[in-house]
Amino acid sequence: MIGKSTRPRISHVLGPAGPQRALILASFVSRVGNGLFNTAAVLYFTLVVHLPAAQVGVGLTIAGLTGLLAGIPAGNLADRYGPRTVWLTALAMQAVTMAAFVFITDWLTFTLIATLDRLAATAAGAAGGGLIARTGGERPAAFRAKLRTFVNLGVVLGTLGAAFAVSVDTRSAYTVLILANAASFAGAGLIALMGVPNYQPLPRPKEHHRWAVLADRPYVCFVALYGAMGLQYQTVSLLLPIWLSAHTDAPRWTVAAVYAVNSGVCVLLQSRIGSRVETPRQGGRAFRFAGLLFLISCPLMALTADVPAWVAPGLAILAVCVHSLGEVWESSGGFALGFGLAPDHAQGQYQGFFGIGFDAGQALAPLILTTAVLGLGHAGWLLLGVFFAALGAAGPPVAAWAERTRRSSHDSADGTQGKPDKAPLPDTV
Repeated sequence: MIGKSTRPRISHVLGPAGPQRALILASFVSRVGNGLFNTAAVLYFTLVVHLPAAQVGVGLTIAGLTGLLAGIPAGNLADRYGPRTVWLTALAMQAVTMAAFVFITDWLTFTLIATLDRLAATAAGAAGGGLIARTGGERPAAFRAKLRTFVNLGVVLGTLGAAFAVSVDTRSAYTVLILANAASFAGAGLIALMGVPNYQPLPRPKEHHRWAVLADRPYVCFVALYGAMGLQYQTVSLLLPIWLSAHTDAPRWTVAAVYAVNSGVCVLLQSRIGSRVETPRQGGRAFRFAGLLFLISCPLMALTADVPAWVAPGLAILAVCVHSLGEVWESSGGFALGFGLAPDHAQGQYQGFFGIGFDAGQALAPLILTTAVLGLGHAGWLLLGVFFAALGAAGPPVAAWAERTRRSSHDSADGTQGKPDKAPLPDTV
């Protein structure tokens, strides 16, 4: 039984009972399932189903690229019929496709199911973005930052749970992971169905059309910047572990340590920093600050190859601390710009396109990081840091450009002098 003294703490962490808490719990449950499955997915496909690793890679690439096609159409459906309806439908489809992985025996079936799963995941991301915008009320970016804290925590807990199945290494253990992930989607949908309102579509202006986001040049430019900056995620999860293993004498536990530090910093700081980055102008400045932090962290990671083995773990952890702080500022800036620049009536469409840009960057990241950066060695790390800093420096001018175009649109629509509908928050970045 939960004591009275515990309840205020839960309310402080999750927020008061209502739609926001329900959406946080639903997202947390689904991401625990993701952590369970994603950690062991490749092992299941290669060691249990006995698909060659190259075929698994090709199948996942086909699925990932095809999945991008669902972003804008699913967002449009969310804007037209309500985000909760589309989100719940996508979650149901993910539950079915995930359970179907238990029955795959060949590459063609694997690729088909993986493709359907990615289409559903992309649709869920687009509709979920619209649902966050409606649930977050006047502060969607701050709510998204808080939500990301629990998403990260869910993935960490799921990953820890998956370690047991990986150590057992039997078909039954992997099957439990897959079915648990499928159940997590169903559980998330049930929580949302009971606790998140079925928000009705907002009125759309006559000039609105299904591909409006593609004509919004400042937003397209921002999404391109955010997708490119997204390489920073796999800098920690992919590039640094390879570097530590191949180019340093650091003990093997260092890789696990940098993962833990990265997750810990994001869980502890995401909500706190995100609550300070809510307007597009603040988002642009946060983006710039993140680029500067990456400019520091990338050379520090490279230097782990030039220090004694007993120093390398500490230097790697220091570099990841700086990098993780940059990740928090970068994601907070992305939320502020992603939600703040999107029209209220088209949040689904805009969030769908936002997801496409991010996923495209993640799809290209392994190729870019393992060839260009690793191929150049220390110079590659330095160029990567400069690349991130340049992207960050573009944040404030893109945000200013976007705000000017929105003021101009407001002026031409109602003949006013472009006063914003809501008073901007004070700049704190």
